[in-house]
Amino acid sequence: MSEPHVTLDPRGLDPVQQKLQGPLEDQLTSALQAATERVSASYAGEPVEQVCQRLLDETRSGLHPDIAAGFNPDMDEFCRVAVAIVRGETS
Repeated sequence: MSEPHVTLDPRGLDPVQQKLQGPLEDQLTSALQAATERVSASYAGEPVEQVCQRLLDETRSGLHPDIAAGFNPDMDEFCRVAVAIVRGETS
């Protein structure tokens, strides 16, 4: 599995938000990658749904509270990462 990456949907962003899109995507991606590493390292046979929720919780815990509160990722994509963890496809 390649490194997980967060991409924000640019539709509906105002000019200020557009300027912040890149740095915000970088921060979200970094938090997701760190969460993936932690969850992978502690994976102990839990079902995909539980791994997906842990991944989301761990990602949010690595973000500023205001950013975490507004972070509503595509859960299908998060669950794809969780499936990769369950299958042992992450490093």
